Amino acid sequence: MSRKYKFYNQEGLYFVSFAVVYWIDVFTREEYFQIVTDSLAYCRKHKEMEIYAWCVMPSHVHLLFRAKDNNPGALLKDFKTHTSKQMQNAIAHNIQESRKEWMLWLMERAGLKSSNIQKRQFWQQHNQPVELWSPSIIDQKIDYIHQNPVEAGFVAEPHHWKYSSALDYSGGKGVLEIDIY
Repeated sequence: MSRKYKFYNQEGLYFVSFAVVYWIDVFTREEYFQIVTDSLAYCRKHKEMEIYAWCVMPSHVHLLFRAKDNNPGALLKDFKTHTSKQMQNAIAHNIQESRKEWMLWLMERAGLKSSNIQKRQFWQQHNQPVELWSPSIIDQKIDYIHQNPVEAGFVAEPHHWKYSSALDYSGGKGVLEIDIY
């Protein structure tokens, strides 16, 4: 991994993006989005994660966060481990999921390629953390996060995407409580 993609400053504010293996569009059902937002809310309330911006797209997540306990790598690992298990279980037990066998097969295939995965792999292993140090760079990343659903053509305005913090930044209240920058 490149030197610029590590959590060097344990007290730092970080922008991370992480994707589902093979960029599978998993987040297409309310139940799946809910697993991620509930997990972020739990991390914020019980694991001292400060969340400044976030967005869940069909195949990936963007997050701007800080770990109050000064261990962002461990915090993100816990989040990804928990959501991986929850998502695989939700997919496996969703009787309406028409792509169930295909998605689980791809996750199993990805798991076989990794020595530290026992069965299936949900998330790609890299996070590419980028430490943010100036207000202009922070604003740039928040804008990037919120514009992602617009750029993808899902919505016309950032605050129309339910699964992001854009509504919070435009004066409304989103589905996840955040720490406004």
